[in-house]
Amino acid sequence: MAEISLTRPAHIRSALFSSDVTRIRVATCVILLLAYEGIARSGLLYQDVVPSLLSIFRALGLVLITGDFYFHLGVTITELLAAFALGTLAGMAVGISFGLWRLLGEVLDPWVHYLAPTPKIVFLPIVVLFFGTGMGSKIAMGTVSAFFPVAVATFAAMRLVRPVLLKVAITLHASKWQTVKMVYLPSLVAPVVGAMRIGLGATVIGVLLAETKMSRSGLGNLIAQDYSFFRIPEMYSLLIVVFFIAWAGNAAMEALSRRLSHYQG
Repeated sequence: MAEISLTRPAHIRSALFSSDVTRIRVATCVILLLAYEGIARSGLLYQDVVPSLLSIFRALGLVLITGDFYFHLGVTITELLAAFALGTLAGMAVGISFGLWRLLGEVLDPWVHYLAPTPKIVFLPIVVLFFGTGMGSKIAMGTVSAFFPVAVATFAAMRLVRPVLLKVAITLHASKWQTVKMVYLPSLVAPVVGAMRIGLGATVIGVLLAETKMSRSGLGNLIAQDYSFFRIPEMYSLLIVVFFIAWAGNAAMEALSRRLSHYQG
């Protein structure tokens, strides 16, 4: 008599696990929102500092129907996209160069590693001196923020490429470009995309930080204005917008990672 298996198929177990994770995430968000609303209505804290969710979402609705908001949103998104692209490309170029030319890497890599953990706010006065207070300084600040995570991760991944693959490339008389394309780049996909996700968060921080310090446009400038005039619900509503921008960017990085997964070495 054939035995009856009591174990669920793998795809059913995966679906059940995924649904459990989703329910836990939703429940966690609901609990946090209810806790925040309870604290806001309890009177334990100053209500103008911890406004209710209703006042925050009302302020968000008013923000979204204001024409000036979309101008500032466009400025910030333009700065973010430009800075992230420049920082990522520069970081990959530097990391690959360090990996290809060992002497160059040995000489300059310590500088990159020492500067990488440095708070990027220290670069702001220098950036302003070179680029002024316009959009250029915000892009430069975001570029600096994105550059270091990508450069460090790229160089580290270059050093971890399997030597046997390099020996095969040498045996086949592959050029530098062919070696980069066929050996190095497939091995860089996972670590570089992961570093790009970190770099994206750093770019958002760098751009908004620069906008709050010295700018007449952008979401950072609006947040600084709301803080200065103690418009706390409006400030929180703009922070929600920033959160969704960061979430959308992270989702795009996740989609890029899945799309490039078949190129990984």
